Amino acid sequence: MVVFTYDKTFEGLLTALFEAYYYKIFPDLLWAEQEPLPLFYDRVIPVYTDEEKSKRVWQGLQKKLSRGGLSFLTITWLSELADVDMLLFRYMRKNIDSPQSIELNFGDPDVLKISQIWKKVNQEKHRLLQFTRFQKTADDIFFAVFEPRYNVLPLTTPHFQNRFSDQKWLLYDVKRKYGYYYDLSEVTEVYFSSETTPFQNGKLSEEYLAADEKLFQQLWKQYFKSIAIRERLNPKLHRQNMPARFWKYLTEKQD
Repeated sequence: MVVFTYDKTFEGLLTALFEAYYYKIFPDLLWAEQEPLPLFYDRVIPVYTDEEKSKRVWQGLQKKLSRGGLSFLTITWLSELADVDMLLFRYMRKNIDSPQSIELNFGDPDVLKISQIWKKVNQEKHRLLQFTRFQKTADDIFFAVFEPRYNVLPLTTPHFQNRFSDQKWLLYDVKRKYGYYYDLSEVTEVYFSSETTPFQNGKLSEEYLAADEKLFQQLWKQYFKSIAIRERLNPKLHRQNMPARFWKYLTEKQD
């Protein structure tokens, strides 16, 4: 069994594909650097991420795949599921070896699996767009916290940059401990140290809130209650359309 070790980045995965074709050795497993190796293997080949090599592989894929097929690759990668890298490696290899793209060949188990994962990740992205609740800070930044099932935050920033281009905002993924800040001109990746995290359970500490933010939150809660028709309440359908795992980040669901 041949094991490739790499840094678990998408560019690293593309580099691994380049090295496999260059040396004509294809891995049975893709393994993270510094992780204990599997119990049984024949050969370990370390792969070091190379921007030029990954770029060449991507350019080659652009010639074989449509824009939709390329999005299948990048969005599926953001699922962070176990062995998704090996799945994508096989998918890319099949497309490279085939005289034409296999992206619509759903009879292929890898193509079908990728399409299923893509659908789930894309759905999670739309849920984030639906359930975003901004809180205004004292320095006029609109702040929102998420804990998505998949790493979909990068997929949401174009929407917010287009929709709220005249406002400073910060989106933060508490599960992966990073976010994106928009300063009216560009979006940059940001991190909080554990000592400076300004929120608890999705709510900003009061010291960071704008003077009128609590009032607006209370008005939103009252509006949410006033439009509810008690006779038509359907808790099961409500949870289906608004999963409970999002509730702690929704203003209308907070005490």
